[in-house]
Amino acid sequence: MVQLTINNIKVNAEEGMTILDAAKSVGIHIPTLCHLKNLAPTGACRICSVEVEGQRGLTPSCAYPVFEGMVVETNSPRVRRARKTIVELLVENHPPDCLICVRNKNCELQDLAEQYGLREHRFAGETKTHAIDISSASMERDPAKCILCGRCVRVCFEVQKIGAIDFTNRGFTSIVTTPYNKGLNISDCILCGQCILVCPTAALREKSSLKEVSNALNNKNKYTIAQIAPAVRATLGEEYNMPLGTDVTGQLVTGLRRLGFKKVFDTNFAADLTIMEEASELINRVQNNKTLPMFTSCCPGWVKFAEQNYPQILDHVSSCKSPHEMEGAILKTYYAKKMGIDPKDIYVVSIMPCTVKKFESNRAELAEETMPDVDAVLTTRELVRFFKMAGIDFADLPQSEFDNPLGESTGAAAIFGTSGGVMEAALRTAYFKLTGEELTQLDFESVRGSGGLKEASVTISGLKLNIAVVNGIGNVEPIIKDILAGTSKYHFIEVMACPGGCINGGGQPIHQKPEKVMKRMKALYQIDAEMQTRQSHNNESVKILYKEFLGEPNSHKAHEILHTKYFNRKEILNN
Repeated sequence: MVQLTINNIKVNAEEGMTILDAAKSVGIHIPTLCHLKNLAPTGACRICSVEVEGQRGLTPSCAYPVFEGMVVETNSPRVRRARKTIVELLVENHPPDCLICVRNKNCELQDLAEQYGLREHRFAGETKTHAIDISSASMERDPAKCILCGRCVRVCFEVQKIGAIDFTNRGFTSIVTTPYNKGLNISDCILCGQCILVCPTAALREKSSLKEVSNALNNKNKYTIAQIAPAVRATLGEEYNMPLGTDVTGQLVTGLRRLGFKKVFDTNFAADLTIMEEASELINRVQNNKTLPMFTSCCPGWVKFAEQNYPQILDHVSSCKSPHEMEGAILKTYYAKKMGIDPKDIYVVSIMPCTVKKFESNRAELAEETMPDVDAVLTTRELVRFFKMAGIDFADLPQSEFDNPLGESTGAAAIFGTSGGVMEAALRTAYFKLTGEELTQLDFESVRGSGGLKEASVTISGLKLNIAVVNGIGNVEPIIKDILAGTSKYHFIEVMACPGGCINGGGQPIHQKPEKVMKRMKALYQIDAEMQTRQSHNNESVKILYKEFLGEPNSHKAHEILHTKYFNRKEILNN
């Protein structure tokens, strides 16, 4: 234990702890920009500088370890002047468009400018000018708004292990960009959006679909339908200062109807449908000695990663579409027929926690389908902006129920938004399909939590299934290398590109606190626990769908509508 003094407060800190962490332990706030919790410090931005007795210069608190007898001042006049000067220099080299910026009132640079009382421009000079990269279907890069904190680079390299962006040039010409400053659409980026979540400004943001959706809602010839992903209902309330993990499903349904959507369905219905298809596909592969292990295919970021980097393992990936794509496909076939609506007039909007879902909705072009299953994707953040534009006071909305028959869902579907949730849901149904009996213990604790790789073995009717859950795309490479070497011990593997799963997707409310993710996950498990029906195969509406339209899971018709094919994206780009 180390004893030190911070702002005249005696502090007991663990040996090796930084000044920043020691200050935080006694409720002293020190501002940061480059710092990311759980990653090694860089001390690059110097916003966190403090005075340490005996030191000539100011010390970056995020990178300096405490020592016995240390005396620290975090709020002296010298410290405040230094921080204010740093913020002023950043502001002078930043576009002056705060009022029309997507991050207005949710920008760390703006917050610091307010905190340190910037009221004039003292450092007039040359500012950066860069073209905005709009090449991707999911994300935009605006280098002019980049403050070179490096957080996006570190998340991409150290957490996701993609390395799609990095620093280049020096001094005033420094920039964070893709290799050769090409567009995101031809980089290694998987569009997961984790860089957006850590960006303090609007240098990285999702590509907005609000205009297209608004036009569709105002088009009398369009039959507009919204569907809501499981992870959205446990996070959107954060934007309205509701407690973390508040379930706002009922208010979401009401709000979407007030925006003008004719029907509001639950993507959880299609999550149950996905489990029926995926569990059946797994059983077929196991029993008939087909390609194993089988990967889940619900995460488009993971699928894009595999298509770009390891096309040789695509046979291992389930051919099932993701739940929102399945929902769109059913809406434009089964539902359109039942309602007597021309599928071309149906406009499906998915409310998703994810940025790469925007990219995924364009897969129909490669798959040579006649029309997309989903016409537009709005992230959680975009939907909040839409509600505000429409003057909808979300916090005061009454609750409403989903429309049917595609609104019924089970607890298994609710946990799709968490890392390990797809695996858990699939095992509940696989067990029933193989034994004809329901599991007595539905909770698979071993695949829950925040571990990078979670493993378990499940014995069903004498068949031992080795399963793995990969939490974050940065943890998948060792699994793939084992498969390529022929040494993999697994039968079934879930991969979610975003750490924590969709609950921490790139389209969710901005945050930098890992503890938030755990509270969000807990909310979805609570929804599951409180559901009367918790297994996908017991969804009555899904049963009716198979009886009236699809036949059996994995039937020819089911494959035609609910399954997809994969592509070697490197080959496509090279051609």
